[in-house]
Amino acid sequence: MRFTTDCRACPRLAEFLDAGRAKHSGYFCRPVPPFGDLEPGAARPRLLIVGLAPGFHGANRTGRPFTGDHAGILLYETLHAFGYASRPVSVAADDGLQLIGCRITNAVKCVPPENKPETGEIVRCNDYLKQELVELPAGTAILALGQIAHSAVLRAFGLKAKDYVFGHDVRHALPNGQPLYDSYHCSRYNTQTRRLTPDMFRAVFAHIASDTLASDQQE
Repeated sequence: MRFTTDCRACPRLAEFLDAGRAKHSGYFCRPVPPFGDLEPGAARPRLLIVGLAPGFHGANRTGRPFTGDHAGILLYETLHAFGYASRPVSVAADDGLQLIGCRITNAVKCVPPENKPETGEIVRCNDYLKQELVELPAGTAILALGQIAHSAVLRAFGLKAKDYVFGHDVRHALPNGQPLYDSYHCSRYNTQTRRLTPDMFRAVFAHIASDTLASDQQE
């Protein structure tokens, strides 16, 4: 199933978006599309990042994943440091920032009340993620930010969670040859409580970069 910003498959989320649009007329308040390579004329992505869902005053406002909210601060700083982004700060969908060999999406494309999607909503939105994964070039690395994103990737591939246990800075070899990396989500709560530090986050990207380099040398 191909993604559309007109999707209203989840009644609770559709109603929440309608209410948000009525209160904040300038907000995007629609399902937020993926961002980055795979667009026409773009280079093939080497990395797909899967988050949880748009933040109400972040991606739900700007229309671009992790843009305009706290969770995007550490993410885009790190992407820029590792050569995946043209600049370290993402503030608006039209700010000129470009991703390089990278794509960002979410397990759930609509902002959920209290940032908590229901199981049925995760399942319904999984068809979109499944299509995104099908379209990835062979060997593209996948980075799941948090347990829900990790589980959504496994669901899209038809894999069992017990065979791929989530853990920060853990690498899983998927049956199709794609590597799945896990990280704690770069949310405000995780970064402010130091559950996830910048060094911890950068270490995940360093491992991805090291593995990608080794894979390139073998080709």
